[in-house]
Amino acid sequence: MQQSAVPELAQAHAHTRPIHWLATATALAGVVALSSLMQPDAATAAAPQDRAPRPAPAAAPPSTEGVTFPIDCGPVDPVVARQTSGDLDGDGRPETVAVVHCDAGMSTPPDGVYVLTQGTDANRPRVVATLVDPKDRSKVKEFAIRDGALYATLLGYSASDVPTCCPDVTEHPKWEWKDGSFLRSESSGTRSV
Repeated sequence: MQQSAVPELAQAHAHTRPIHWLATATALAGVVALSSLMQPDAATAAAPQDRAPRPAPAAAPPSTEGVTFPIDCGPVDPVVARQTSGDLDGDGRPETVAVVHCDAGMSTPPDGVYVLTQGTDANRPRVVATLVDPKDRSKVKEFAIRDGALYATLLGYSASDVPTCCPDVTEHPKWEWKDGSFLRSESSGTRSV
């Protein structure tokens, strides 16, 4: 350790006295007071003028509740087995696609596939298209909306005497909105038997 050339001075600074604490507290209080006076301007709630307006919240897709589907179920009720939503016609509002069949206790009832849109009365959705008619005896295995089109996998029958338990035809249709209606095409190859 190096010895100080002025031992009295080194010894005087080696012990803190109350005056040192008072000087430190005064200096610190001065810094805090000065910093509170130099705060930036208060922020305002107004948005800057150069910001783009926020888009309106997306419209809710039509509900299937209370909709009368064009399916004849006789004494039993129709059941919405599955549904999905998306913008199929490019108007910025979603449509709902519903897979509906009769509530049969046994057997495999055929499905109908219907497109719903919001009617003029915002509380009353309506069916605007039948994509699969239950009379065709098809079952919907899978379906999804992608890129504004509806894709499905349908199971069907090659003849009327094929039992409903055992579909023997698979189709992969795709529906797109063109020129005011839904056009069907095969999305991946041809029908398989």
